[in-house]
Amino acid sequence: MMKRTFLYLAYLCVAAFMQVTLFTACSDNDSFTTSSTALLSFSADSVKMDTIFSTVGSRTYDFWVYNHSRDGIRLQSVRLRNGNQTGFRVNVDGSYLDNALGSIVTDLEVRKNDSIRVFVELTAPTNQQLTPQMIEDDLIFRLESGVEQKVCLQGWSWDAVLLHDVVVSADSVIQSQKPIVIYGGLRVDSAATLTIQGTTLYFHDQAGIDVYGTLNTDGVLLRGDRLDRMFDYLPYDRVSGQWRGVTIHSSSYGNRLVDTEIRNAEQGLVCDSAAFYGPEMQRLYMERSVIHNCKGPGLLAFNSYIGLQRCQFTNVLGDCIAVYGGAVFIDHCTLAQFYPFSADRGAALRFANYYGGYSYPLDTLAVTSTIVTGYADDVVMGETNPDDSLAAFRYYFENCLLRTPAVENDSLRFVNIHWETPDDSVQGKQHFVLIDEDNLKYDFHLDSLSTAKGKGCYDYGE
Repeated sequence: MMKRTFLYLAYLCVAAFMQVTLFTACSDNDSFTTSSTALLSFSADSVKMDTIFSTVGSRTYDFWVYNHSRDGIRLQSVRLRNGNQTGFRVNVDGSYLDNALGSIVTDLEVRKNDSIRVFVELTAPTNQQLTPQMIEDDLIFRLESGVEQKVCLQGWSWDAVLLHDVVVSADSVIQSQKPIVIYGGLRVDSAATLTIQGTTLYFHDQAGIDVYGTLNTDGVLLRGDRLDRMFDYLPYDRVSGQWRGVTIHSSSYGNRLVDTEIRNAEQGLVCDSAAFYGPEMQRLYMERSVIHNCKGPGLLAFNSYIGLQRCQFTNVLGDCIAVYGGAVFIDHCTLAQFYPFSADRGAALRFANYYGGYSYPLDTLAVTSTIVTGYADDVVMGETNPDDSLAAFRYYFENCLLRTPAVENDSLRFVNIHWETPDDSVQGKQHFVLIDEDNLKYDFHLDSLSTAKGKGCYDYGE
């Protein structure tokens, strides 16, 4: 046993010695040149970054440095031309350009037919401007020959107001020429009214708005805070699920959203269940507003009195609009279910008088001059409670385009309806100016060939 162990250890020692010898021999055979004709090549001659908010770090970008010559090339230094003044951070082949030491690294090697990788990030200082400002620097590679080669670094920095865990406990107004970035969330207490005007709010991951009091918006965009791209062709702004969305809690009434867009959220807008008082206690009114590209529902409403006028609800994983009880009035709206990321998408419009085993009497659902369409053959779902025949279930459609099988012999609840089918010459996405599934670009204005003129949230030619 001892003999076998010794032989095994001896074998390991010999093997290790041979590896060291081979490595040393290879190293001894490597030569390095100081010829000015021996140059590095780069996978990119510039690194162009997406826009970022000032003082907020960018994602990491990278490129490769190649040596295609017959000899190794030594680098006297790699440095940032402007030192630590522009906010770029660089790591070259594992060596960090320490900004405290002049943003430089020295004595690197790129062996023949080998390569090294460079990583670049940017945290830009504030620039005191209202618009994004370009930031440029050069990453300079000085070879042992004295030749200098460079890669241009370029980004855009946008000053923003950064807010964390905002609580609005008294009547307040938010109006800013600068973008506002919300971390953690924004809460409107039950005794407060928050008014947001002419402003874009960018929400960080999992941040959202919780309304216990009242929210009024006019000329507002609510979206995620990622300004960069998932892929070259796909900005994060076209990807759903970037932030949490808006929740109107049971204590909240009198919310009014005008010329407001909610996009790329987990859920667009949810009205939690509350006591139903009728029109004198309207919970939500939306006019000329958009909820688009959500990873859950667009508008989800429980037992709420809601008015929707000339609004767009489009492309969500859940239902574009889901109504459980209450009274909801929808006029001149566009509900289009073309969510691109899953075939298991919801309906364009769902209405019911129950949810999760509980009755939610549907006092009224009135839909007029509205387009309800999508990919599926049936995107309108009405569901009544099989266990409560007394729960109200009242609905009415007039002058609408509905992509659902025609309802015969019900002229009281369906008046002047265009029943859209897959056999129609113009149907589904053909109604609209642009449905680009490849690049996720959408324009829900009516196409000149649409048969839905006079319906929806946009007049033809508007």
